[in-house]
Amino acid sequence: MTQDPAPHPLPAFTLRQLAYLAAAADDGTIAGAAATLRISPSAMSDAITELESVMGERLCIRRRAHGLTLTPSGEQLLVHARRILAEAEELGRVVGGAGRLSGPIVVGCYPTLAPTILPPLLQDFGELHPEIELSIREATQDQLVDDLASGRVDVAVVYDMLVPAHTHRARLYELSAHALLAAGHPLAGAPEVRLEELVTDDLILLDAPPSSDHTMSLFTARGLQPRIRHRTTSYEVVRTLVARGLGYGILVTRVATPHSNEGNPLVTKRIAPAVRPVAIDMIWSPDRPLPARTSALIEFAQGIAWPTAEL
Repeated sequence: MTQDPAPHPLPAFTLRQLAYLAAAADDGTIAGAAATLRISPSAMSDAITELESVMGERLCIRRRAHGLTLTPSGEQLLVHARRILAEAEELGRVVGGAGRLSGPIVVGCYPTLAPTILPPLLQDFGELHPEIELSIREATQDQLVDDLASGRVDVAVVYDMLVPAHTHRARLYELSAHALLAAGHPLAGAPEVRLEELVTDDLILLDAPPSSDHTMSLFTARGLQPRIRHRTTSYEVVRTLVARGLGYGILVTRVATPHSNEGNPLVTKRIAPAVRPVAIDMIWSPDRPLPARTSALIEFAQGIAWPTAEL
């Protein structure tokens, strides 16, 4: 006669207590978090106090004028709490959705990659899985890394530069940096250009990390110092100023049109000697479980025929 397996012991804490702690940590105040969840501040405070009692640890420091700050124990617990809450939410979706993929996915994207990356994800993947709610956030790479850590985005598409080593990633494609010139530039008819030929001209620098760091590293590797005339965080402003003849640009992302927004012609040239291609990756946090819907998005993105590294 086989014995029934021993029942799993019930945890002394509740999902509600974990959710209240996470909300208070995100907001920084109990009052603000309570207002967001539409409960009384006293109910939230009592739940967090009960959680501290169960855990036998002080999880946060509450100061009336300075809000709420997690203790080291609270920070450690919060990591596990977010994972448990995400898994509980996913369980509800899987069971309640009869196996269909549904729920929200927030996709972060570096702005210069957005015109290439987002359309097939939002349209083609959206048509395959209409019950998944896709939303986007464009930001610099340092911001996107922070957003992944905090849970504000689920996955992000970035250049493989300045990304923490522990971050999980999937390779999408690679591109090589190129020189962008006005059609009237003396080197516009050359099959390729050397940085040594450009360094005495004015550079229009895309000044947004990691693009600016990458551009400067190309010159540094050749022992060169470019003459920067203008800095801008806008990819299209770089193209517009270059097309007007105010300088040259060094860019990675390419667009299909050979004209600026104003209609002025541009030419794209290979850099010689060839520079190492830059990888474009989809990254996500290792500290959270990956829902099935997000795994499906990553797999879909890897199956797209993205641009190649060749001009």
